[in-house]
Amino acid sequence: MMARSNSTREDCNLYLVEQIQHQRVVIQNNHKENLVGILHETGSKEVVILCHGYRSCKDRIPMVNLAAAFGNEGISAFRFDFAGNGDSEGSFQYGNYYREVDDLRAVMQYFDQEKRSVAAIIGHSKGGNVVLLYASRFNDVHSVVNISGRFNLNRGIEGRLGKDYLQRMKQYGFIDVANKKGNIEYRVTEESLIDRLTTNTRAACQLIPQNCRVLTIHGSADKIVGMEDGLEFAKHILNHQLHIINGADHEYTSHQDELASAVLHFVKAGSNHDSPASYTQAADKSLRSCL
Repeated sequence: MMARSNSTREDCNLYLVEQIQHQRVVIQNNHKENLVGILHETGSKEVVILCHGYRSCKDRIPMVNLAAAFGNEGISAFRFDFAGNGDSEGSFQYGNYYREVDDLRAVMQYFDQEKRSVAAIIGHSKGGNVVLLYASRFNDVHSVVNISGRFNLNRGIEGRLGKDYLQRMKQYGFIDVANKKGNIEYRVTEESLIDRLTTNTRAACQLIPQNCRVLTIHGSADKIVGMEDGLEFAKHILNHQLHIINGADHEYTSHQDELASAVLHFVKAGSNHDSPASYTQAADKSLRSCL
């Protein structure tokens, strides 16, 4: 009788973690700006792309935790900063939804040139809108995860710009947004405000082809983007699943594991995940013995 390995599933996961390499990757967008990202390289042919939210970056939750979760499953993940955010070049602009779609397009083309298969594009908050807008424009991805995206882009503006933002914008042509200490953080121009107000999420959702699987995840305790936005996405996307995480806030502060589990389950169900090419035969046998 063949001896059974004493390796545990935890041993196998530890082996996978040790094989992950964090590689800094720089990709130039169509505006000649360098986009900086971190590739969690496992050696898999497939890769998932993670898109951060409004005034956020690749190094915030849930981007880092999701990339680590995919790495633990042997799937490479790439988290990057949109232009004007984090380590990427460019200036921050309010709105800019389709400009960020263009950034994502540059990332997709980079991995295509590298002969990698993109298993899914995943976005949090504003990044959720970006991945949906991308799927409505390009038919080269078949799994999309929208985490806490905003369906109605007319909402949420007063919270940042004030109730009289339209009047002040008409009067001055711009609005400076200050932090709690009174320091100006960024300027909203009339052009960038119009960009947000004219981005039609409903029309874009209806253009997403039926062969594209979409998962929307929303927290029931989200005070930044209400749960009703998640329900609206479900009404207008043909091939759609909705997953509500009870008690979760906008950042999923206390629900990172549940968030990662839902995302992983959805992506793996639609992927052709291969084992990392860097595994040795002995390690591969050890991994199989854990199952």
